[in-house]
Amino acid sequence: MYVGSKDPSISRIDADGATSPGEERPIDLVEVAGHIKWFDVSKGYGFIVPDGGGTDVLLHVTVLRRDGFQTAPEGARVVCEAQQRARGLQAFRVISMDESTAIHPSQLQPARTHVQVVPTSGFEIAIVKWFNRVRGFGFLTRGEGTEDIFVHMETLRKYGIMDLKPGDSLLVRFGPGGKGLMAAEVRPLETALPASH
Repeated sequence: MYVGSKDPSISRIDADGATSPGEERPIDLVEVAGHIKWFDVSKGYGFIVPDGGGTDVLLHVTVLRRDGFQTAPEGARVVCEAQQRARGLQAFRVISMDESTAIHPSQLQPARTHVQVVPTSGFEIAIVKWFNRVRGFGFLTRGEGTEDIFVHMETLRKYGIMDLKPGDSLLVRFGPGGKGLMAAEVRPLETALPASH
């Protein structure tokens, strides 16, 4: 039940943010307008920064998808109905989202912990061995008998790539890092490269 209410007619919300079947929407909703601070589909949630200040609003992926949105890009304008929960405001329904203000992945600030790599190779085709978006890194391979290439999430974002799946192919330029080869530049395989002379 909701905090401060003993009325049994007020609906419950499951842990994932959705109302249980057959129950009505809560009566203690507030409308919040703001922008997406960050949203990670793999984690299943993100946060909205309200225009008027105050604490961030939790946005769960099930609420987002139930209301017809697949993701929430950073910087997008959003209007939602939110409810006060034990840990703060949580989005109950997404009313609208304007992605025209979203920040393109290449404009996101690189992480301060990310090491800059000077490429010593030309572009080579590499296959994603594995990639963990939550941890923010993974490894590429150029084939059997070659050294794996470490790839950081911030390198991907810099070139407009938001996620990788095992078996995906990329064009990569790489160089030596502290613990082995590291990707310095990545491009989707279908990207045409300028002809070399």
